[in-house]
Amino acid sequence: MARFNCFILALFIALSFSDGEAAHQLLQLPPLPSLPNLPKPTLPPLPSIPTLPQPTLPTLPATQPSLPKPPLPPLPILPTMPAIPKVTLLGFRIKND
Repeated sequence: MARFNCFILALFIALSFSDGEAAHQLLQLPPLPSLPNLPKPTLPPLPSIPTLPQPTLPTLPATQPSLPKPPLPPLPILPTMPAIPKVTLLGFRIKND
């Protein structure tokens, strides 16, 4: 594994040197000549869009037919809650001082 890491490191350093050398050579090139001013071409006029006839939409019915209502099943009987007996505490007195 250590050999592989050393190989990768050496490859990275070699590529860095080659990239640096290529950049150095590009900086030493003479400047590029300027581009001449070219005339702008004129475009032909766009053709006119023809007007097409508008389609007619069919009329919709004014009222919609009502759907039949199915009979509803009877509601289930809800269970009743038993009455909770009231609890009274006898013999205790709370003082409010």
